[in-house]
Amino acid sequence: MRKVTDAFNFYQGNCPRELADTFGSPLYVYNERIFRQRCAEMVGLSKYPKFAVNYAIKANTNLTLLKIAREEGCRADISSAGEVVAAMAAGFKADEMLFVVNNVSEKELSYAVEKGITVSVDSLSMLDKLGRINRGGRIALRFNPGVGGGHHEKVVTGGDGTKFGIMPAYIPHVRELLEKYDLKLIGINHHIGSQNWGDLYLEGVGSLLELARQFDSLEFIDLGGGFAIPYHKQDGEKPLDLKAVGEKLDAHLFDFAKSYGKEITFLIEPGRYLAAECGVLLGTVHATKTNGATHYAGTDLGFSVIKRPTLYDSHHDIEVYRAASEPPLDFANPQTINVVGNQCESGDYIARNRELPPLYEGDVLGVLDAGAYGFSMACQYNHRPRPAEVLIQTDNTPRIIRRRETFEDILVTMKEL
Repeated sequence: MRKVTDAFNFYQGNCPRELADTFGSPLYVYNERIFRQRCAEMVGLSKYPKFAVNYAIKANTNLTLLKIAREEGCRADISSAGEVVAAMAAGFKADEMLFVVNNVSEKELSYAVEKGITVSVDSLSMLDKLGRINRGGRIALRFNPGVGGGHHEKVVTGGDGTKFGIMPAYIPHVRELLEKYDLKLIGINHHIGSQNWGDLYLEGVGSLLELARQFDSLEFIDLGGGFAIPYHKQDGEKPLDLKAVGEKLDAHLFDFAKSYGKEITFLIEPGRYLAAECGVLLGTVHATKTNGATHYAGTDLGFSVIKRPTLYDSHHDIEVYRAASEPPLDFANPQTINVVGNQCESGDYIARNRELPPLYEGDVLGVLDAGAYGFSMACQYNHRPRPAEVLIQTDNTPRIIRRRETFEDILVTMKEL
């Protein structure tokens, strides 16, 4: 076990215990500087002149962060009508969005079409439905060129065994439907999965570009995302070599544009890379116990607050913040501890068999790299209100950007009219 220093100066001089005391626990805390830095890194990934970044709104839907992403030059990758509403509220225009759908209703498709948003469908069935709704329209398609990978089987979105994308074998049927409904195919996209370290992503890019050569009407190609971030910082894990990825990506893009005969737009769709490291989830230890030989630290960080460890067996480094009046943290004599939540489920945990200094009631824990797929996947299980979100601004002051839910918020949609 290693004691981690605040490498990013994450809290910008703010005390995490004071943040939890002021805004309540549990609490999502975001660092504006880190988020802007990650956006700038991704926008500058490629030297190709018509290169753009679609921020995957599903990763973090907070309106303040969406506005910052747009300020930093990002566009919006949308996966639901609700995300369309959020994107518009944040200032994104229709031509700055790509609505990549999966098994949605005719009503949801019609909503996007009426707003003038380009829609990408990922099955022949959905293509037929979109054709009926938007005859003569401009559309995009999500293909599955056969490459997939990720940190867990549940986040693999390419290759055999995933529900996403149209397989290349169905291209003749695609052409029939395009002709039937007089549709113009202006873009294609794919996504291989999340938390990839470069080589597999580039393999997927190569496969999609080969497939793209079968269509001469394309105006854009969305190359997906899934770029990895180092979740194991306490073990010395290094960040993705983004410069090397960008250089190899550029070789693909310039070569394709030259052979395709025109400079089409290339998009990427990162979510995790932009948002994950800008967020820390604070929570409080409320109970400690030992069952047999197993030590438990019971916290208010149940899976209604953060689902990733329960859903994907995901690792998040943990820091411990203790009051000055309590005994100092004993890093020399760590315990193997299961950090668990307050939900009535055996699978409700944040960390299994993690080496940590012995924990006391009242300790505040920081779950690192929680900015992506944290709050956006939170729920009200056991009727627990969802937490607040706070942004540490570039002037180092904390500002609440989503209030904590109340019990009234939970009941409001169930009231009798």
